[in-house]
Order: sequence, then C-alpha cells, then structure tokens
Amino acid sequence: MNLDAKIYVAGHRGLVGSAIVRALRQAGYDNLLLRTHEDLDLTNQAQVETFFSTERPKYVFLAAAKVGGILANNSYPAEFIFQNLMMEANVIENARQAGVDRLLFLGSSCIYPKFAPQPIREDSLLTGTLEATNRPYAVAKIAGIEMCWSYNRQYATRYLAAMPTNLYGPGDNYDLETSHVIPALIHKMHKAKREGQREVVLWGTGKPRREFLYSDDLAEACLFLMNLDQESFASLTASETQAPLINIGSGQDHTIRELAELIAGVTDFDGTLAFDSSKPDGTPRKLMDSSRLSALGWKPKTTLPVGLTRAYEDFMGILKDPAVPQTARG
Repeated sequence: MNLDAKIYVAGHRGLVGSAIVRALRQAGYDNLLLRTHEDLDLTNQAQVETFFSTERPKYVFLAAAKVGGILANNSYPAEFIFQNLMMEANVIENARQAGVDRLLFLGSSCIYPKFAPQPIREDSLLTGTLEATNRPYAVAKIAGIEMCWSYNRQYATRYLAAMPTNLYGPGDNYDLETSHVIPALIHKMHKAKREGQREVVLWGTGKPRREFLYSDDLAEACLFLMNLDQESFASLTASETQAPLINIGSGQDHTIRELAELIAGVTDFDGTLAFDSSKPDGTPRKLMDSSRLSALGWKPKTTLPVGLTRAYEDFMGILKDPAVPQTARG
C-alpha cells in the first residue's frame, strides 16, 4: 500500500478498527478515511453508495461489526445477523463499484464448526454444525467470506477474509452485559475487589479452552497481509477451489479457569473464583491453525500476561474518563 493512498477503515472506533488505525498511523499512512456511525450508517445502502462513489478509497479494512459475548448473542440474535449482513454486503458491493484495489474483511473464529478438529484449519469451514449461542453472527460472517470469494471469481477483485481468534486490548467493550470474556472478567474482578466481595461467580465449568490475541498484534497482521506482494496476495485470493480465508491467531490456548486466574492476578483480586456449571460453556475448544500466515512470515509479539496487564491499564484509564458511559465504567 502506498503511503499516500486513500485507506478506508470501517469501524475505526471499535477494538479491531482502532488498532488498525494506530498501526497505519505508526507506519506513516496519513490519508485515512474515517467515519463514525453518525456520519455513515453502513446498514444504509444509499449512504454507503454515496460515500464510496465520492471518496473512492484504494484500500478497505472492513472491521465494522455488531459484536458481543454469549449473553448479547442470545439476547439479540436478529440484530446480530441483520446488522452484520447489511454492513458487509453494502461495503463489499460498493467497494467493487468504486474499484477498490484490495479489501480485508475481518471475521471471527466462531465461523468454524463447534466440534472442528483442533487446531482449526481454514478448510474446516462449513464442515459441521456451528455453536448455537452465536450462530446468527457466525452465519453473517460466513456470508461475508462467500461474498469475497464470489466477487473474486466473478469480478476478479482481490478481497481477503481474515479470521482472528478471540481478541482483547485497548478500546475494548467492558460492559458486563455485552462484552467478551476478557473485558468482562477484568470488569467483574475489579468491581469485586473495589466492593470487597470475596467471591466472583463465572459462567460455565471453566474447562473450555480459548486462544487469545492482543488487538495491536492483529492490526500488525492485517497491515502485513495488505502489504504482501502481488503474487503472495493473489495466492490467498485467486483460488477457484479454496476460499480467500486466512486465520490469525497466537497459536496457544488456555482454559477459562487459567484465564480467570491470570486476570485475578493482574487485577489483584484475591478472593475465590466459583464456576456456575448451569450456564453454557460454549464451544469446548477453539484453537486456530495459523500456519498459513506463519509461513508467509508473520508471528505475534505480545504474550497473554503482558497483554492482560495492558488491557487492565486501559480499563483503569476508562474509569477515569467521565465521557465513558457508567455501564462501561462499573
């Protein structure tokens, strides 16, 4: 990507998008197109068409999405499938019409079957049943992958779908009702420590294994992919038989109990961790096979203990910010 090229980052205020913006700016890219939801509603076809026809970006990072944990996915399944389908469909189609050179579509490891062989390879897509608790979101993301592949085949576009493992880092959502596991545990344990609680109750058995990646590492991987030479990028996007799909992970997983113990240490919560086995565990294990990305020359830099410490520092900074809603500050 040329340093002066127009680059559109959809969802630039979210966990992934904000990390991509930081990485782009650190690398010297300053011609960034950034729009808030108030400025550009990506579910609105007319607004998206006007934006692309006017601005005509050369590269697109599609990081905009409605996201959340098990509770949010169970509570708002219709919103998760509708909003994600609309956003990706509008952006991908209008990127084609505007002649975008490369597009990176960000998805999630939940696209893979609940009982996929571990570690999960890209060719596990559509080989089994999805985890029910986030199926609407997963189906929407699978549709986005298929859109990228279909457009590449029909229009010779160069659209790549990147599937990150579970993410955390600066700019995360710490709302206890809608957040993912790491920000939820950080918030919950900080709150328990502050209120003098001696026990924190967590959903499930604590036995499921999860892989985690620091958001700034993901952003570096995204820039690495978008800056691949033409031959390497085409090897990921031009196949008639293999989806334009690549995993981005850390290569290591941990049980939820191990994760909770690490976060207890980071937040200085010295009480008891209790697990409510009447609540759902979700998928038993999700470890990504990121060997395709590793073979291209990229590996993550941030270890989980270091990343969790930085995430807690980010949360503490949010607590001191009066502009952040009370639900996110605890």
